[in-house]
Amino acid sequence: MFWFGVWLAPQERFSIPTNDAFTLVIPLLDLAVPIIHIAISVTFLLPGLWLGIAGVMETGLQVAETHRTDEVVTSGVYSIVRHPKYLGGVLSHVGISFLLSGLFALLVTPVIILLNYIISWKEEVELVREFGNVYREYQDTVPMFVPRTKRKIIDYDLEEIAGSQQHE
Repeated sequence: MFWFGVWLAPQERFSIPTNDAFTLVIPLLDLAVPIIHIAISVTFLLPGLWLGIAGVMETGLQVAETHRTDEVVTSGVYSIVRHPKYLGGVLSHVGISFLLSGLFALLVTPVIILLNYIISWKEEVELVREFGNVYREYQDTVPMFVPRTKRKIIDYDLEEIAGSQQHE
């Protein structure tokens, strides 16, 4: 609900200087969106939506609601970044801010990134406490938010790591 408030609150509108003839008018919002904003918006929205949906599909709806999992998920989108849903949320926020031409919504993006980082950091402390070396190995292999340009091959056996952790 916070993000909806940021996007829809009365605020200054911005526009990237281009030919004003190419705009899409949204009468319901009394808003004229430049086509360039739509193009930029889609560039952020599509990956953001993909990350969010793929993250939920990989863990299931129950984990998405409770943030509690029985094991460390390292497959699919979780082999690219450790927090795909949060990254997807930030990318989608930027996309919607451009789509609605919301200046203040766009300017608050660093705060949203910081809040997502703090939440992710807190979750990781809990995950290390719960899963120990298994999660530490995952942290060493997969970046938190920014995917690597050259992906490391995840080549470790979670059962072997869990077994060695029990012997400690």
